[in-house]
Amino acid sequence: QVQLVESGGGSVQAGGSLRLSCAASGYTASSYCMAWFRQAPGKEREAVATVYTGGGSTYYADSVKGRFTISQDNTKNTLYLQMNSLKPEDTAMYYCAVRRDYCSIRPLLYRYWGQGTQVTVSS
Repeated sequence: QVQLVESGGGSVQAGGSLRLSCAASGYTASSYCMAWFRQAPGKEREAVATVYTGGGSTYYADSVKGRFTISQDNTKNTLYLQMNSLKPEDTAMYYCAVRRDYCSIRPLLYRYWGQGTQVTVSS
């Protein structure tokens, strides 16, 4: 049974930093994509960053490029999202997700999701 558990969210002022973690268990595919999505109230869920374990390629949404960094620790089966220079518009519930094979920015293509962790950035 696949389980994804996020942590690390919280409330920060604009310009601050947070590091989100996603502890994964039960996934046994040889190559897969792990991703961070976010969803603000009244908005659609959007891809923030993805990483493909098959080759390490990454994707970042334009809105977070240069500020966020996705990484993974395979020894701990943990995915991270380092978020720097946070802005009020980064306020959202952040979710990690995993799917087999190549990465996608389409939420519907991800089968497994965590419960989410809230990030609130005040101005």
